[in-house]
Amino acid sequence: MLKMKRYYIAVLALLVIVGTSCKKFVEEELVNTLSYDYYNTDKGLEDLVRSAYAPLRWKFNGEQAYALHNFGDDEFILGDQFNFMHYNTYDPNLGANEPLLNGLWVNNYDGINRCNVGIKLIPAFRDDLSKTLATEAQRNQRVAELRFLRAFYYFQLVQQFGGVPLVLDYSLAPRTEFPRATVAQVYSQIISDLQYAKNILGPTASEQGRATKGAAQHYLAKVYLTRGSAVTESRGQQPTDIDSAAYYAEQVINSGAYALEDDYMSLFSGVYPDNYPNVKTPPIGQNGPAPAGDYSKIQQSNRSREIIFAAQFTNNTVANGSIGNRVHEYFIMQYDLSIPGLTRNADNFNGRPFRRLGPSDYTIDLFDRKNDSRFYKSFRTAYYSNTNADVAKFTAANAPNPSLVGKVKYGIGDTAALFIVNDRSNPILSTDIPKYRYPVWARYIKNATTGAVTKGFSNSKYLTLVKHLDPVRITNNFNEENGVKNGILARLGETYLIAAEAYGRKANYTQALIYINKIRERAAYHTGEFKNPQTWMFDGGVRGDVSNTYPQLIATEALFETNAPSELYPIGVSTKQERFIHFMLNERTRELCGELYRWEDLVRTENLYRRVSAEQGKYVDKSGAQVRYNPDATNIQPYHKLRPIPQQQIDLTTSNGQPMDAAMKKTYQNPGYN
Repeated sequence: MLKMKRYYIAVLALLVIVGTSCKKFVEEELVNTLSYDYYNTDKGLEDLVRSAYAPLRWKFNGEQAYALHNFGDDEFILGDQFNFMHYNTYDPNLGANEPLLNGLWVNNYDGINRCNVGIKLIPAFRDDLSKTLATEAQRNQRVAELRFLRAFYYFQLVQQFGGVPLVLDYSLAPRTEFPRATVAQVYSQIISDLQYAKNILGPTASEQGRATKGAAQHYLAKVYLTRGSAVTESRGQQPTDIDSAAYYAEQVINSGAYALEDDYMSLFSGVYPDNYPNVKTPPIGQNGPAPAGDYSKIQQSNRSREIIFAAQFTNNTVANGSIGNRVHEYFIMQYDLSIPGLTRNADNFNGRPFRRLGPSDYTIDLFDRKNDSRFYKSFRTAYYSNTNADVAKFTAANAPNPSLVGKVKYGIGDTAALFIVNDRSNPILSTDIPKYRYPVWARYIKNATTGAVTKGFSNSKYLTLVKHLDPVRITNNFNEENGVKNGILARLGETYLIAAEAYGRKANYTQALIYINKIRERAAYHTGEFKNPQTWMFDGGVRGDVSNTYPQLIATEALFETNAPSELYPIGVSTKQERFIHFMLNERTRELCGELYRWEDLVRTENLYRRVSAEQGKYVDKSGAQVRYNPDATNIQPYHKLRPIPQQQIDLTTSNGQPMDAAMKKTYQNPGYN
């Protein structure tokens, strides 16, 4: 593992990314032996730039994806087969020796290291015969990419750790002096790098995955909003930050380079059954095709015009740097046990159920499920059979007609499990569940005899988030974990929400609502669109209704002028501006749920403790009951808004050439951590 004291020496063993004319995206290939002289050639420098993109994948390579970004917040709770639960419970294991935090630190500084080398060497390179770096414009382009990436890596670090060592040069000699910069200094450098990148980068890139002007502008908007969101914290915020956030977000929106998908489903093409939502299931008792993966659909979603920046993955093992996108494993419930007709088999459509996390009550309660299509497009409520094993057969006593006696109640391709998403105030009778010919789990069940209402969902049977699912793998191995979907880092839907929040923070709610309602217009069911049957079975809709639901979703100032029941505001929120910030957090969940932004969103808005603690983190649901946003977060304290600095970094850092003593180490560490 790369240590900070060997920070610069590591450049001699970089992973080099090699591109070929037949590839349309940034790829990585391991080169076993390199010398420093390699970076004095145009190919060496070009490979160096490509290698600087490789650390982008780390966020999606393993369990750090959910642990660092969707544990310990209000959107998700523990599944029944969990790892790294301390990120959700905030118990003492979340300390300076936590391996994921060391990985986060090392990976981002590895990226910064690669960027620093290129930023130093490329401007001085001269070779008139070079195809990539002969002109000043070409050299500036590559430096702009590297400064964008350096800003990105520092933004990852400052959001998680606060002030970190600000390293902007490189050396071949070992260094151990790494004093922490202030948060304000880090943000100032991030903005400087992004401004440079924005001024140089073009609106498009020759290879999919490279940084563009729009990516720099999106992150400028996000960084200015993050710095300017601070109220009690000191991030070096300036009076113009919120204006800048709005300005750069609008630059992206109005550039014409990006466009919202007409259908929210198109962002995640490939995760739905073929022809979904109009699935043609076989007749009762007969077989049909089981859902299967389609790489062309994955590629289609990877190329969406809504995506501004993404970590690149492919079905090529070498190009992925040996590790693919593994986030598809973590949000899946336990479908492969206790459900006849379902098995984890080689079709990979239902995925490997690592069962790490499921949606919280807050997440489920927050959506207008009758009118907002994003809910049923984000969560799987029906599973389709892929085996006849253990499926019960009709008998003379229960067959709908005599011809079905002796046949399975549901065949391959037919519904094998249904998850009913009802509210506490609308429970399903326990006597109605056996009437289905396949297993059913209802969120709330009313005992037909006693009248008691209990939860039917559990830590093993819950709604699966489909956004990260990937029914295609790098290899055909049954247990292959490495997926091929790109990891989305920025998309236009978020840019609209950044603009909306910026205007709302300026109390220009009229303009904020224009951007919010643009997102909600896409979120609505469109005229003639198929609606999930649950919209009329349990959500109050009308069977056969295919009308446009946007009129019911239009947001107005009334939603944050009072404690609107739909918004599930924390108990005690009382001012319009405060409600607006919580409204925007809600809107970000509705649009971006599970897309690995949430922990940082709560920290940015200074609402992590407000939303997650047992003392403050409660809302009132539709039945009038008080509900915890995250009932698992039993040990959270205000200091958890920052992660602990990795102990390895502290132990390797010196001050004036000498090892730090205990008092100095304590000062170097973030407050609250030993």
